[in-house]
Amino acid sequence: MIRLTVPDMTCNHCKASIEAAVEKVDPGAEVTVDLTSKDVTVEGTASADDILSAIRAKGFDARPAA
Repeated sequence: MIRLTVPDMTCNHCKASIEAAVEKVDPGAEVTVDLTSKDVTVEGTASADDILSAIRAKGFDARPAA
């Protein structure tokens, strides 16, 4: 499981963009996005680096959760 923080996501459009970015690099992944806590959890086969790169390519400041 990969846990990330995306502090600049604020709305359902952001949520959908992040889900789409993750699904592009890992189509079978289970993605959970919590807008309140700004957390993203991914259960899949892609590496954390690939997922971070995909989310950052959409313009979000994603980083590993503490």
